[in-house]
Amino acid sequence: MTDHSLADLELGFDASDLEKLAAWKMPFGRMSGRLLIDLPEEYLLWFEKREFPDGELGRLMRLCLLIKTSGAEAVVKALKAR
Repeated sequence: MTDHSLADLELGFDASDLEKLAAWKMPFGRMSGRLLIDLPEEYLLWFEKREFPDGELGRLMRLCLLIKTSGAEAVVKALKAR
């Protein structure tokens, strides 16, 4: 398993990505239709072990996993309520 840290945020994530996590829905699979921030950590870890999707979706899923494993999920969930 990869060691996650907030230093990973230097990989091209910005504040607008937090809003995307609160608004984007998973487009496929058994979690289709769920907001990215609402994806279970175990589901994201499964992708991490195999491979995240290409493009922005994969990048956001990586960020989501980082947020969840860092205990900062409440920040994004607060954006969801807006």
